[in-house]
Amino acid sequence: MPTKVVETPYPLIDADPHAGRVLRYLRFSDYAAWATATAAFPTALYLWDMADPSKVRLRTHLRLGGLLGFVGGFLIAYQRSSLRFWGWTENKREEELDRQEMSERLQKGLPLYGTSDQPEWVQGAAYRNSAFSQLKFHIFPMFNLVNHQYHGKTAADYKKEDDA
Repeated sequence: MPTKVVETPYPLIDADPHAGRVLRYLRFSDYAAWATATAAFPTALYLWDMADPSKVRLRTHLRLGGLLGFVGGFLIAYQRSSLRFWGWTENKREEELDRQEMSERLQKGLPLYGTSDQPEWVQGAAYRNSAFSQLKFHIFPMFNLVNHQYHGKTAADYKKEDDA
C-alpha cells in the first residue's frame, strides 16, 4: 500500500509513528504544554465560578476540569510530537534520535519498525485507520498501537543516510 506523500518543510521521520515512539520522543516543551493545559482548564472554571453571581461552588466541576485538562493536555503534547515526526514542524532532535535508533536496529538485524503477530490485512487496516489520526483528536482520539511496515521510510533510506 503506498504511503501518502506530503511535501513538508522538514524531513519526514515517520508517516505513522507508533504511540510508544511518539511518547519517547516528547520534548520538554510538550510536557510544558501538557502541564499548561492541565492547569488552565480548572483555572478557567474557577475564575468563571468567581464571576458567577449565584455563588454556587464547583468543587466536583473543578476535579472534572482537572481531569479534562490533563487528557486534553496529553492529546496536545502527543499531537505536537506527531507533527515533528511528519516533518510539519522543526524536528532536528527527533531526526537525530531516529537515525541513531534505526541504525542500531539495522546493525542488530532487527526489523526497523518491530514485528507484529497480526495478519497483513490487519496491519494495513491499522495503518489506514491511524495515519494522520492525530489531526482528528477533537473527533476521535486514535493511536497507532500496531507494528506495520507503512511508515514512509525503508531500511535503504537509513543506509543512504549512513553512507552520506
